[in-house]
Amino acid sequence: MATSTKPPRTDRRVSGSTPRAPRRVGFSQTLGRWDVKVSPYLYISPFFLLFALTGLFPLLYTAYVSMHQWHLIGGQGEFVGFENYAYVLQEPNFWKGIRNTFSIFLISTIPQLLIAIVLAALLDANLRAKTFWRMGVLLPYVVAPVAVSLIFGRLFSDQYGIINTLLGNIGIDPIGWHSDILPSHVAIASMVNFRWTGYNTLILLAAMQAIPRDLYEAAVIDGASRVRQFFSITVPMLRPTIIFVVITSTIGGLQIFDEPRLFDQLGQGGPSRQWMTATMYIYEVGWGNQKSFGRAAAVAWILFLIIIVVGLINFSLTRRIASETSTKSRKKVRR
Repeated sequence: MATSTKPPRTDRRVSGSTPRAPRRVGFSQTLGRWDVKVSPYLYISPFFLLFALTGLFPLLYTAYVSMHQWHLIGGQGEFVGFENYAYVLQEPNFWKGIRNTFSIFLISTIPQLLIAIVLAALLDANLRAKTFWRMGVLLPYVVAPVAVSLIFGRLFSDQYGIINTLLGNIGIDPIGWHSDILPSHVAIASMVNFRWTGYNTLILLAAMQAIPRDLYEAAVIDGASRVRQFFSITVPMLRPTIIFVVITSTIGGLQIFDEPRLFDQLGQGGPSRQWMTATMYIYEVGWGNQKSFGRAAAVAWILFLIIIVVGLINFSLTRRIASETSTKSRKKVRR
């Protein structure tokens, strides 16, 4: 059979027609596209604007002031470079302030976090009047620092303090809370713990309530005790919150000012500066006899760098400890 071949069919309308002009996008469509792209940045822009205004600008302006001779009354002087930093690093009172700051920070922060975790675990249990106990834990945080300092100043008074009176009743010599270095740090650390333990307790309690209860039910079926549940389930699940609390406690502990400032009537950190912190030294340099804003700004920037370094160290250590704890708990569960 012979097959007939037909020529290919061409579309005359396509071949003969002129190319269409590109379709114009309307203004509403363009506005809609820009809305999708730009609106998320507009939503978060207030935070960055406030941060730039209240955080970044003061930080950069402090660095600018630290490079000049800047008097409290006379104002800006000539550019001196790092001369203010060199002067501050040679001052004995600066190193006393750094020593006292780290001592009070360690004495207050470590017990504070341990007590906060234990209190959070107790408040997470089935207790009567939970709201009452939780509000009671937060009550010291609401009290003004001045009132706390007045109360603890009376408790730790050298001559007529209640604590020295109780120690004398049991045959222990009075302790120089306002004259010795370590006792003064313990007294100030007790004020810090009184104010901030409840605050950290509620943060950890909120994190504990977010832990799935199925894990505890499975642990009870396996015969795990409450202590085993706490160290194998609660602590590993609190790792992000513990890291957050450690970092915030580090920032606040190294910037402590109210408690040591109000520990006595003079507010100078003791006769030999035995409890003067770094922030109190900034106040002394900037608003004291020197009235040098340039040197005070230099101390502020040095303290800022120290806080960053210590915060990173605490973050790495806390993360490593928490990861090791979670790894050990997983191995125990598999066994």
